[in-house]
Amino acid sequence: MTPEYSDLSLWLDTLPGGLEPRGALDGDTDVDVAIVGGGFTGLWTAYYLTERDPALRVVVIEREICGFGASGRNGGWVVGELPAGVDTYAAGATHDAAMRQARELFATVDEVGRVAAAEGIDCGFAKGGVIRWARNAAQAARQVREIEHARTEGFTEDEIRLLRADEARAYGNASDVRSGIHFAACAAIDPARLVRGLAEVVERRGVRIVERTAALEIEPGRVRTARGTVRADIVIRATEAYTRDLPGEKRILVPIYSLMIATEPLDRATLDEIGLATRPTFADDRYLVVYGQRTADDRIAFGGRGVPYVYGSGIRPEVEKDRAAHDLIQRTLVEILPALAGVAITHRWGGVLAAPRNWTPSLWLDRATGYGSAGGYVGEGVAASNLAGRTMADLVTGTESELVTLPWVGIRSRKWEPEPARWLGIRGTRAVMDRADAHEYSHESESRAGRIAYGLLR
Repeated sequence: MTPEYSDLSLWLDTLPGGLEPRGALDGDTDVDVAIVGGGFTGLWTAYYLTERDPALRVVVIEREICGFGASGRNGGWVVGELPAGVDTYAAGATHDAAMRQARELFATVDEVGRVAAAEGIDCGFAKGGVIRWARNAAQAARQVREIEHARTEGFTEDEIRLLRADEARAYGNASDVRSGIHFAACAAIDPARLVRGLAEVVERRGVRIVERTAALEIEPGRVRTARGTVRADIVIRATEAYTRDLPGEKRILVPIYSLMIATEPLDRATLDEIGLATRPTFADDRYLVVYGQRTADDRIAFGGRGVPYVYGSGIRPEVEKDRAAHDLIQRTLVEILPALAGVAITHRWGGVLAAPRNWTPSLWLDRATGYGSAGGYVGEGVAASNLAGRTMADLVTGTESELVTLPWVGIRSRKWEPEPARWLGIRGTRAVMDRADAHEYSHESESRAGRIAYGLLR
């Protein structure tokens, strides 16, 4: 029986040119820079290294194919923010430095669009910002507080603003809208076309990419694989959630599942009903995050964190196909955009994002050993990985720039707790958020669980 939908991500399934892997490593080799991970972080780092010093010998080592992980499965939000806010980064630096970093991320959205256009990568880049609808009274009250806090930090109306209900519905015709927030620094893209196009660009620039080559061990000066050892002056780990497979690294980042669905291309009447004409990415303001976009071919791609954390930092292909979780995501989408009731779902997929213990994305390079790492984006890495790649390229080449002084450079998170404490903590946090959302939708008011959830997100 033919399945009624594909369990490959929409982005990878509709990619022109197929997914044939590149050649694997074919023995020991020596390079200047070895990058482990062929996702956005690794490829952006390689791209900007070719700009800083084209003479560098750079190799990207990928276990599967470029874009196999989160870079080819995510929601396609090039969003100019991080899960850790200005206050978090200011605590270790200054408020001015944290604001400089925040605005550098805003500019990064445009940098991704610039590179895509300059390199001829057709990834459907559309900068429509983010529309977040408040769909109950508690969410609306939270939005007011958020904007008040944003003003005290120094963000302007052009960067982030509160919307009346009618203004919010003008972006997209969601149900039960009370208010909205528009955040300008975001674009919608097809992430697989971007990551695969970026891989082709760096190859043309002389970077060697080896696929189907698993890193068995990473240490200063070398990467050991089953197909040979790569010796390098600089070694960069860009493995995100799959870091857990490296010896001694299982508790550095935890993998957290997020699942997605995509509709069939929508007819004109349905598109007119839901709006989203300028292709803003969209969400509502619940605690358990959901996210969506209208794609370049007029589908709705929509996701959420419907599968709980798997004990032992597990990554299991069958979890990505969880039928009940995908059904919940579909019901949530129809609740938000009722015009999509009855629309066919053509794709259901999932993947893992990476969360550090401090919930704070960062990058670092130890000049003494030549070993560095970047990541821990907690699902907000499409833009952040570009900034990380530019910054890492400056660190590797010793380029003095404002990027290398940003507050996220040099931060190291402590490890996650051993099991079962890790499982209990992550599952417990999710349960609190789920309970808070349920209360807010049924009672139209914040609860004690909501106040706890708000604290967990700050």
